[in-house]
Amino acid sequence: MNKVEDYINLPYNYIIQPINDESGFYFYARILELDGCQSTGNTFEEAYKNIKDAMIDWIKTKLEAGFEIPLPIGYENFSGKFVIRIPKSLHYKLSFEAQQEGVSLNQYALYKLSK
Repeated sequence: MNKVEDYINLPYNYIIQPINDESGFYFYARILELDGCQSTGNTFEEAYKNIKDAMIDWIKTKLEAGFEIPLPIGYENFSGKFVIRIPKSLHYKLSFEAQQEGVSLNQYALYKLSK
């Protein structure tokens, strides 16, 4: 991964907390895995939007400087492969549909799962 787009939709842990201090009431947001990636907002929604913007800038800056971007906690534990048992009739149907589309069963199943 070497582009902001590769990271931005990964399942990072967003932390948004209401704060009431000498500055007033606001929401403080940060990304757990991205040290120093933080923002604020007057509402929860604004803090969420602002932390997404801050995350893009944080990742872009780190990539430009040649730093490694931490992956979400636990993300490396997933290989992208799993086995599932399905009825023969569904296996037949999916195989037939994949053949009709001119793609492998694996590609077709991935397409169906991503919808």
